[in-house]
Amino acid sequence: MILLRSGLRRLGSTRDPSLVCSQSLIRQSRSPHPSSAFRSFLSSARLQSSAVDEQSSSTVLQKTYFSANRAIDGTWSKDDFLPPVSTAGSARANAVNASRNEIEAGSVSTKPIQSELPHRRRKRLKEEAAENNDAEHVIPPDASAQLSHLSSTLPKTSLRRKIAAYLALTKPRLSILIVLSTTSAYGMYPISSLLALDPIMTPLPTLSTSTLTFLYLTAGTFLSCCSANTLNMMFEPKYDALMSRTRNRPIVRGLVSRRAALVFAVATAASGLALLYFGTNPTVAALSASNIALYAFVYTPLKRIHVVNTWVGAVVGLIPPLMGWVAAAGQTATTGHDTWRDMLFSKDSIGGWLLGGVLFAWQFPHFNALSHTIREEYKRAGYKMLCWVNPARNARVALRYSILMFPLSIGLWWVGVVGHAFLVSSTVANGWLVKEAYHFWKHQGANGTARGLFWASIWQLPILLVGGLITKKGLWDGVWRNAFGQPEEDDGDYLYYDDEGEDGQAGKQILSQSESVAGSRPAPVA
Repeated sequence: MILLRSGLRRLGSTRDPSLVCSQSLIRQSRSPHPSSAFRSFLSSARLQSSAVDEQSSSTVLQKTYFSANRAIDGTWSKDDFLPPVSTAGSARANAVNASRNEIEAGSVSTKPIQSELPHRRRKRLKEEAAENNDAEHVIPPDASAQLSHLSSTLPKTSLRRKIAAYLALTKPRLSILIVLSTTSAYGMYPISSLLALDPIMTPLPTLSTSTLTFLYLTAGTFLSCCSANTLNMMFEPKYDALMSRTRNRPIVRGLVSRRAALVFAVATAASGLALLYFGTNPTVAALSASNIALYAFVYTPLKRIHVVNTWVGAVVGLIPPLMGWVAAAGQTATTGHDTWRDMLFSKDSIGGWLLGGVLFAWQFPHFNALSHTIREEYKRAGYKMLCWVNPARNARVALRYSILMFPLSIGLWWVGVVGHAFLVSSTVANGWLVKEAYHFWKHQGANGTARGLFWASIWQLPILLVGGLITKKGLWDGVWRNAFGQPEEDDGDYLYYDDEGEDGQAGKQILSQSESVAGSRPAPVA
């Protein structure tokens, strides 16, 4: 009994909440039966354990309820974030020790999350979203990255893998955009019969020749673009690997070797230039060759030297519309002695230069908005771009060249390339671009304005070019006459000339001016 009493005293102190249970157990232990005393001892142990658990639960509740006040008072400690140690079992003790070790090692944050008030949390999240807005990658993956990913998922012996890898070298979307600008200029040439809807104005032989020239121009331009883009990727894989926008290019990922890329670039350049030389005229081929050299050997290395590289790249965008215009001019030449000066610097070439100016000006709002979203990557890769060298100037240049779209579009109407409806469509498209460029300049690319300007430029150029094709001057004249039965205008102007036959008698032939334009044969008059 003495041993039993001493053991009971060690179960708790006088300040322990289980004191009442211990005293009851002592009174019950005076029973003459030892077995009753042993059962009372076990009951007391269970009661004490439950009392300790209740005390621990009460402590956790108090800490949770008064957590904000304790955070303000600065009385937080790492023990406040651990569950209390209990004698209920070794599993809980092991879990507590593991949590304590993680906190001491620094793998678990001891910042009191519950202490942050709701309005302060909302303010903090809003500020973090504003800070991360500029770093948000709003530009979707380009076609080269998608094709490279597709190629990497295919078996190494698959033919589709090789085709996808080589097609990724060509930057398909950029190449298609350049082809669109070239063929649009070809179609908008005033005398070109390719898009004339009046059957009288498009005799069958002329239409066949125009279609064939169009195919040569399209294929040759696309192959030339493939060569220039491949050379661009071949020269800078080390720097492409530093940017998320270009790190998936095929040479960077090892899908195509640099030697294979060089062979592909030479082959596409030779075939493209040959198609342009024999299918259109030598001037178009010379323009395409100069564009390959300018893009691959001037613009590409200049990106790491000076910000003027953006203006050089804009010149690269100016040349394709001029190629389409010269291709149409060479096809409709009245004599075989027209030189490159006549095609490029005569009064009939003004429309081609205006279309080239549209593509030149478009480069700045498009690229300046795109580069702003990844300016930190350009800086890390060592590219000298306005977006990080001088962000304020980057926004001003984008706005300045967006406004330039208005006089260039009006100039196309003024020289007679397009009709009056083009003024409406171009004003809507250019107004949208200027609006987004103004917001981009006002907010310096923040608040999603860079994303807005980028997508406005993506849609504005196709609207402008397709609108020019639809509103080409004289395109709908024949359709209008056939639909409403308007008689053809006849000014009564005739050309007379004497024709002396084999019998020595002089004869006269009369040729109507309208018949001359339509290409019909003159009717002999006695």
